[in-house]
Amino acid sequence: MSDKPSVLFVCVHNAGRSQMAAAWLTHLAGDRIEVRSAGSNPGAQVNPAAVEAMAEVGIDISAEIPKMLTVDAVRESDVCITMGCGDTCPVFPGKRYLDWQLEDPAGRGVEAVRPIRDEIKTLVQGLIAEITPSSRA
Repeated sequence: MSDKPSVLFVCVHNAGRSQMAAAWLTHLAGDRIEVRSAGSNPGAQVNPAAVEAMAEVGIDISAEIPKMLTVDAVRESDVCITMGCGDTCPVFPGKRYLDWQLEDPAGRGVEAVRPIRDEIKTLVQGLIAEITPSSRA
């Protein structure tokens, strides 16, 4: 068993919030945390406004593809963070579940997605501080 914590981000379409959260966590935590994202009803592509908003902060999610939420993805994660998908996420004993109440960026322009992107960054920074051993800077 690895000492590296793993996090699964889940939203309905895996096209906006969960993709941005996974990208922020990968960008900010590097290889200290294993990162997954999935959707209960995945979209055909990542939201172009989310791609643009993340590109503005130097993070490229243009090659990401929405993925279907699986029982295995939940089972293999230490922390499961839902974002507006209700109770479609399977529950396993011993896992930590969080629900981040974030606006859905679907169908919205980049101007509306920027504040969601920034709120996700703040939440991810708090999560990193909480689940990783503190390091001396």
